[in-house]
Amino acid sequence: MFANILQALVEETGGGIGAVLMGYDGIAIEQYFQPCDGIDLQLVAVEYSNILKEIKKAGEILNTGAMEEVSIRTERFYVVVRILSDEYFVALTIDANGNFGKGRYLLLRESGNLKEALA
Repeated sequence: MFANILQALVEETGGGIGAVLMGYDGIAIEQYFQPCDGIDLQLVAVEYSNILKEIKKAGEILNTGAMEEVSIRTERFYVVVRILSDEYFVALTIDANGNFGKGRYLLLRESGNLKEALA
């Protein structure tokens, strides 16, 4: 089930490159990546999981509420992360010329299905 959802996220988002369902420990539960020259998307996801742990911890210390979404924009990509639980998140990588807004919408739309499947 996870594979189908991740593939749909990537293919329905204009410019989608990859999606991964991952724990904060950096271990992927499921992933779907299209070929992308010059970048290891699995490594990107693992490294960003470490950053997400720090952002989550800062939010707890500052008492700002639970983290829901994080967006990272680089010269080549957008990475949109949607938090699913205290243990898991889904990350969608989109080409810099892709449809960032649609990617955010699709992540929000599918987050309920992913949460249900994780339960």
